[in-house]
Amino acid sequence: MRLVFECVECGSHYLPPEAMVYPDGPASPVWCTHCQTAKRAAGVREDPLLARVALATARAARAGNTRAGGTPEEAPGGRPDVRPSRPPVSRRARSGPGAVRSKLA
Repeated sequence: MRLVFECVECGSHYLPPEAMVYPDGPASPVWCTHCQTAKRAAGVREDPLLARVALATARAARAGNTRAGGTPEEAPGGRPDVRPSRPPVSRRARSGPGAVRSKLA
C-alpha cells in the first residue's frame, strides 16, 4: 500500500511514487508536484522537521488502516474477495422455456 500525502501549500492530496523519487528529483512529503516545482523555482527549501512529521503521519495512517482491515479493494486477512458479484439464480429463474432451450443445445 502506498502513502498518501496532503500538500501543506494548496491542501490537495497526492500519491507520490513508492520510492519517493520523481524523474527530476526527490519527491516531497510536504508539497504536491505543482507546489514543489514552484517552490524549487523560487529557491524555497522544505522544512526537514515538517517533512519528517508528514512521513510519520502517513505511515501511522497506513498502519492504522492495516489494523482496521485493509483497503476497500482488499479483504481482511490479505486474501482477495472471491464472493460472486451477483446473487445466485433462483429456482424460479431456472424453470421455464429459457432453461429448457439452454439444456437442449
